[in-house]
Amino acid sequence: MPREKHTSQSHKSRSQDRSQDRTERQDRSERPERSERPERGNRQHHDRGGNRAERNQDRKQERAAEQLQEREAEQQDFVEEDYTPTSENKLNLTDLKQKSMQELMELANSFKIENPSNLRKQELIFALLQECASQNGQIFGEGVLEILPDGFGFLRSPLYSYMPGPDDIYISPSQIRRFGLRKGDIISGQIRPPKEGERYFALLKVSEIGFEPPEASKHLVLFDNLTPLYPDKRFVMENGAENYGSRVIDLLSPIGRGQRGLIVAPPRTGKTMMLQTIANSINANHPEVYLIVLLIDERPEEVTDMERTVRAEVVSSTFDEPPTRHVQVTEMVLEKAKRLVERKRDVVILLDSITRLGRAYNAVTPSSGRVLSGGLDANAMQRPKRFFGAARNIESGGSLTIIATALIDTGSRMDEVIFEEFKGTGNMEIYLDRHLSEKRVFPAIDINRSGTRKEELLLDDEVLNRVWILRKVLSPMNSIDSMEFLLDKMRKTKNNNEFLNIMNK
Repeated sequence: MPREKHTSQSHKSRSQDRSQDRTERQDRSERPERSERPERGNRQHHDRGGNRAERNQDRKQERAAEQLQEREAEQQDFVEEDYTPTSENKLNLTDLKQKSMQELMELANSFKIENPSNLRKQELIFALLQECASQNGQIFGEGVLEILPDGFGFLRSPLYSYMPGPDDIYISPSQIRRFGLRKGDIISGQIRPPKEGERYFALLKVSEIGFEPPEASKHLVLFDNLTPLYPDKRFVMENGAENYGSRVIDLLSPIGRGQRGLIVAPPRTGKTMMLQTIANSINANHPEVYLIVLLIDERPEEVTDMERTVRAEVVSSTFDEPPTRHVQVTEMVLEKAKRLVERKRDVVILLDSITRLGRAYNAVTPSSGRVLSGGLDANAMQRPKRFFGAARNIESGGSLTIIATALIDTGSRMDEVIFEEFKGTGNMEIYLDRHLSEKRVFPAIDINRSGTRKEELLLDDEVLNRVWILRKVLSPMNSIDSMEFLLDKMRKTKNNNEFLNIMNK
């Protein structure tokens, strides 16, 4: 009897195990497929800093559209492709982008394009290029290279602030490998029309890389391997007798080649006017410098005003753009500047503002689990610091100067924390005073708080001694009295040399 009882219990346990296995199999079969499951990193923070699907939407569309074009690029090299134009028509993509809509409409009528008035500017340019290509004409283009994660790249236009568009030029992975191209390279050459199933024009022949023949780029030293030094050559800011802002900067906060400067400004104190003053002075006194004005999270009308006021490359991402767009345009500008510095060029970037840039990076940075006061993530400032820290004077030639504005007294704790992160990282600071701007005293510079590190490398000994004497005279005064006193003396002289000479009288 005990034996029979034992066997019945064992049969019962086996049947229970079988039924449990069946339920587990059913549970497994009801699970979603692995491709349908959320990614491990996105299960909790899939929507941090904006929708991640929206963030990658542009690049996903480009990848899907270029699959056929990428396969053809691997099969045949565009550099050696046999494309012989037979028509005398020649169009340059860069020249077309600089034309007004009225000029493009007249050109479209000469090419007999139907209904050009219904097309946007980029679509009209694309139609002109297609029509020229259909007549076997020659097409040339230029742009700044952006390499996508899949290995191929596109030439973006600075006229559209490097925003993806239908007139971008495709570059195959084989061309990128052959010429050793990197993100930020300025590439120009002949392009060919899109084939059947393609959406973009493709680069046919590389003519220049960074305004030089392609062979010259093989012997360049990487930017990160260049030796940084203190700035030792000064940008002359003085630009006219009545331009008092540039004259004050030249004396009390001189800017050198490779300077890393901050303009610390409360709201409505004239920081944008200060940037325009610096830009126009550099253009007037140093036309060989490559000047870039980078506007992040600013108003569209300020962008238009900057484009019409300053003769420079104005790149913008306005406040209605997502944070990912702010980050993309910033990194394109930085990489372009690095490539130019590697070729021993002097580059100046005027950024407005580094506070808004820090906010954008905070929005797109994955959460680290450590949050500082004001809602700032602990890792959010690494990439903005890398941008600001790229400013340097290079021992072997070339320099990258970055002058950025930092907002204070905005009522936001995050803005204060961002400023504290950058405080002390620069080697030149200009503080603007709200009390001066409220009294309509411009430039609203707080003289006692503004200055440049190692200014003895930028100023002559005689000028430096006079500047120190001037600071001793102004230091007991408050910010309003000192600036009014200085402006009163400057109005009596035509330039800074004359002003320093009359100090002893």
